Amino acid sequence: MRSIETERLVMREITIEDAPFYNTLFNSKGWLQFIGDRNIKSDADAKKLIIERYRPSFDTMGYGTYTAFAKNTMRPIGCCGFYKRPHLELPDLGFAFLDTEVGKGYGFEAAKALIAQVKDNQLISEYVAFTTKENVASIALLEKLGMRASGTLTMPNDPEVLLLFKSSN
Repeated sequence: MRSIETERLVMREITIEDAPFYNTLFNSKGWLQFIGDRNIKSDADAKKLIIERYRPSFDTMGYGTYTAFAKNTMRPIGCCGFYKRPHLELPDLGFAFLDTEVGKGYGFEAAKALIAQVKDNQLISEYVAFTTKENVASIALLEKLGMRASGTLTMPNDPEVLLLFKSSN
């Protein structure tokens, strides 16, 4: 199992043992406000999502979701990953942290380390990210990572217009 270590984080591939944490994360205020309701209402729902959608990405693409743990406590505080969506040409970078951990720089730290890993392993050279126009913290983080605004997009079956960012390779 692949892992990434930074100054303050240990990130490892998502596992089914992470289901209780993801049930909490998917139902946090920030997730629901900026990412949306994934209809995860129990640890069992989270486990099913991990098995069906998140774990297979590592087998098919070589990348996926990493659970981020605070190094000083080893408790899970967020996630960061690359996702290959059928309607997008390039993989997209995504990240989310518990509401209590937002604003502490963990998102930047996790994303920067993950980007370095996928580039070093030649898994991804170009990528995109998207967010709502209201999510000013994510917009700032994407810009700090060197990504540039590249228009808008809408997801299948969702009318919300999202801001699209592209890596600056």
